[in-house]
Amino acid sequence: QIIVDDDDSKVWSLYDAGPRSIRCPLIFLPPVSGTADVFFQQVLALTGWGYRVIALQYPVYWDHLEFCDGFRKLLDHLQLDKVHLFGASLGGFLAQKFAEYTHKSPRVQSLILCNSFSDTSIFNQTWTANSFWLLPAFMLKKIVLGNFASGPLDPEMADGIDFMVDRLESLGQSELASRLTLNCQNSYVEPHKIRDIPVTIMDVFDQSALSTEAKEEMYKLYPNARRAHLKTGGNFPYLCRSAEVNLYIQIHLLQFHGTRYAAIDPSMVSAEELEVQKISLHTSDEAEEP
Repeated sequence: QIIVDDDDSKVWSLYDAGPRSIRCPLIFLPPVSGTADVFFQQVLALTGWGYRVIALQYPVYWDHLEFCDGFRKLLDHLQLDKVHLFGASLGGFLAQKFAEYTHKSPRVQSLILCNSFSDTSIFNQTWTANSFWLLPAFMLKKIVLGNFASGPLDPEMADGIDFMVDRLESLGQSELASRLTLNCQNSYVEPHKIRDIPVTIMDVFDQSALSTEAKEEMYKLYPNARRAHLKTGGNFPYLCRSAEVNLYIQIHLLQFHGTRYAAIDPSMVSAEELEVQKISLHTSDEAEEP
């Protein structure tokens, strides 16, 4: 747990795993309902392959600028000048805002945006955003649970949702209220400021809290982004489709192998492994072409 602001109550919780010698790790930012440990499947698998990954939980921030400023201080504290960011839902929006905020002296080397969005107005809640802080915790939890999938689900997805419900229960009123405020406060991403950052957009074809319009908007905003589509996975593919998600993460990070922005320990990259990755990348690219 790390405090980087003058305000002692703002505590960042994080898991920092993998080789410390890596100076450009992959950082995970959770969705509204998530905590740092929702990415345990990624942390376990990727560190096993030699990557350095950091899963974060952000403290209570009430606006995007304040979050970006706190996050910048956290990176300074960890002595990281460039990082790769994987953001899920709200985490992905905050990752884009942070890339935008630091565009004059860039801190974000690349982005993986999972079930994410670029404009908060898609939730049609901008007018209520300023009143979340007044609501009791049980009402805030109800709002969040309203976006979780219901109906018959496969066992992995059901487990994933149970895990997220459990994490949601662990969040206090101010944590939830501040995240919902960040999620719905009137704001959008300015793409011209982050045009040069390599992006992978990861989304699912089955039911998730994101509308088709929101997804289309993301494709328009990042016309050159790689696309990682999962047939199923709902809101939390990193929990219930972790093997696919982990493969897409590796494919995304592959372009930085052998550079100073590699998130992996060079001794862990074998030539054969790279070949296999390239072939799988090639096949997935071909499969995506219409």
